[in-house]
Amino acid sequence: MKVSLKKYKNIFWDFDGVLKDSVEVKSEAFLNLFHGIDINLKKKIEDHHLNNSGISRYKKIPLYLDWAEIDKSQLTNYLDAFEKDVISRVIESNWVMGAREYLRLNPYQQNFFLVTATPQTEIEFILKKLNIFDAFSSIFGSPIEKSLAVKKIIFDNKLLKRECIFFGDALTDYNASLENGISFLLRMHRHNKDIFENISIDYKVKDFINYEQI
Repeated sequence: MKVSLKKYKNIFWDFDGVLKDSVEVKSEAFLNLFHGIDINLKKKIEDHHLNNSGISRYKKIPLYLDWAEIDKSQLTNYLDAFEKDVISRVIESNWVMGAREYLRLNPYQQNFFLVTATPQTEIEFILKKLNIFDAFSSIFGSPIEKSLAVKKIIFDNKLLKRECIFFGDALTDYNASLENGISFLLRMHRHNKDIFENISIDYKVKDFINYEQI
């Protein structure tokens, strides 16, 4: 089903997998973090990350430490190491085709809001490096949950829900749209195909090149 994007005044963007094709590079960063572990456990970590791409590292890394039987006292060291590794990977990752152009052109003069599981200070740094920080009216990262961030943005800006749509690629994005009663557009890629296989989604895209035809 096609959706007329210009009928929406407010777009909520996820980051990884929607603006940047960075879901896989974050997977590489997680595997690099646990480079010395058993290959089967690496596969388990990779699958978990890819199936839960919208969940914060603050929930994932403690879980992976537990799986690897690494003392939780090392948590801060692992979080710091992940941050140092992942920032450059994300910045250098490919754009989802058409996404940067949509942001910069803003063809329908919409309000853009960013809602991501990436930590707040980190996503702000990345957005500035990518020269798209000013494209967003509000930016919400971890630790605030996506659903709460969307709720707060709608309330603070007195937005009409029928004029809002969430561009996402993860279940956390889909659930955030459902819980707040707004439309959802799924950005499809090979890592979320199975996740959404049995969920009815009206609006789906692979990229934003021909946004006027979506």
